[in-house]
Amino acid sequence: MSLPLDILISRLRNELAICSRYLRHPIDLSDENLRSFPIDIEIELKGVPGFVYENGRIEKRYEHRFSILIGRDYPFEKPLVIWRTPIFHPNIMMPEDGGHLCTKLLDEWGFNSTLLSFIKGIEALLLAPNPSSPFGTESCTSAASYFNRAKVKTPPIVYSPTPKVVRAD
Repeated sequence: MSLPLDILISRLRNELAICSRYLRHPIDLSDENLRSFPIDIEIELKGVPGFVYENGRIEKRYEHRFSILIGRDYPFEKPLVIWRTPIFHPNIMMPEDGGHLCTKLLDEWGFNSTLLSFIKGIEALLLAPNPSSPFGTESCTSAASYFNRAKVKTPPIVYSPTPKVVRAD
């Protein structure tokens, strides 16, 4: 089942405008006209803490990238999500393992789901991993073991203040 193309494009434009209004993350599109499907939406999460395994240590990183691929059957079909940057997380595969996300947001995707709620859900997943339900990859099971035994304090989300715009009429 698909929406008529003009309605789908209008919905995507509205959802992307809402994301731009309520998120502080850069969003890049593979097709600004939203006519060439699948549409690749690149999201760069800035200021959201997540863990990486580098140089034999687990460290925090505050910048992450992932892609949301929107097919012609959106919103009836859930988007495909691919993680692009290194990550140490039980529910997000490393890019070299496929970059897939294990989240209820995708399992419960429906017509009323939105890009904004999905991206906010990914922010929440980074802040609160679910080590009881990891992917079966080595990095995800290692992350699950780490988060099960470590007392990980959730670091704060870091945002730069939005500048106030003064209009002269």
